[in-house]
Amino acid sequence: MGTRLYVGGLSYNTTEDSLRAAFAEAGEVTSVKIISDRVTGRSRGFGFVEMADAAGATKAIEMWNGTELEGRKLTVNEARPLEERPRRSFSRDRA
Repeated sequence: MGTRLYVGGLSYNTTEDSLRAAFAEAGEVTSVKIISDRVTGRSRGFGFVEMADAAGATKAIEMWNGTELEGRKLTVNEARPLEERPRRSFSRDRA
């Protein structure tokens, strides 16, 4: 299994294809997912790139963390596992 990277600070114009091409410079990319807003469909400015191996992931972090892509400075690090969060309540009885 590959190494999943968090990529923050993405331009709203960045596409999954352009992100894949950029990270492919560091090694084999197995998947790319830019997170979008459920309502508007617009990018939320972050996503995930899965590199085929740890060496490619390390190189991608060194290559892209703190550098610009499409005019925006990226934050790139190893993604943390999704944590269990309490379900939010949307009660109208808020004080």
